[in-house]
Amino acid sequence: QVQLVESGGGSVQAGGSLRLSCAASRYYVSRACMAWFRQAPGKDREMVARINGSGDSVYADSVKGRFTISRDNDKNTLYLQMNSLEPDDTAMYYCAAQGGGYSCYSSRSEAFGYWGQGTQVTVSS
Repeated sequence: QVQLVESGGGSVQAGGSLRLSCAASRYYVSRACMAWFRQAPGKDREMVARINGSGDSVYADSVKGRFTISRDNDKNTLYLQMNSLEPDDTAMYYCAAQGGGYSCYSSRSEAFGYWGQGTQVTVSS
């Protein structure tokens, strides 16, 4: 059974940084489309960043230049480095795996078949 376990969330002040990790079991992060999503209370889940098997990444406009998605193939772990955090970044952050294919087919949450339990990020002003 595929397992994705996030860690690294927490509370920071605006302008601070956090690095989220997603450790995968029974799934090779190096060979597939992986993504980070977030969901704030009362809002839809939105893709923050995704990376395909080739290492190409795509970011939401709201985080471009501040967030970086990466992976460590040896550790089979996906990361999200978040810098210059803003209060609007406050949300539950989820790691997701598409579940098939080297390329990313979509940024919609429906396209991802495996999810972690989420890690909370809270940014205060």
